[in-house]
Amino acid sequence: MNRKSGSFFALAALASVLLLGACGGNNGNASPSPTAPAGSPAAGGAGNVQEVTITAVNWKFEPAEIRAKVGDTLKVTLVNEQGAHGVEFADLGVNLKNNESQEIKLDKAGTYEYFCSIQCGQGHDNMTGMLVVE
Repeated sequence: MNRKSGSFFALAALASVLLLGACGGNNGNASPSPTAPAGSPAAGGAGNVQEVTITAVNWKFEPAEIRAKVGDTLKVTLVNEQGAHGVEFADLGVNLKNNESQEIKLDKAGTYEYFCSIQCGQGHDNMTGMLVVE
């Protein structure tokens, strides 16, 4: 083996050790990510899981606006308090019925409308909200 080959292999081995050390560097002492209150950004920036409960009453959603960061995962749960409602995020492929939940990986910034997906009466067209991903 010549000197150049030996240097290359030594450098590759060092890079592998550093890379593997970075992957397992928390030694089990890391605490879980905090969950942000409904409708507020997840603590600590991108990459967190944010749990949001959308409460439906005749004829509105609470919260009417949800904010999150690109890279976050949003766990959305729908709870009907009054009437029969669904919630659909058409641009994200999500459609929930009462007490259903789904996680949404937020890969792209933008504003996404959500709306009632079950014809629920006279105020149905007013049941909308916005998810703002920054």
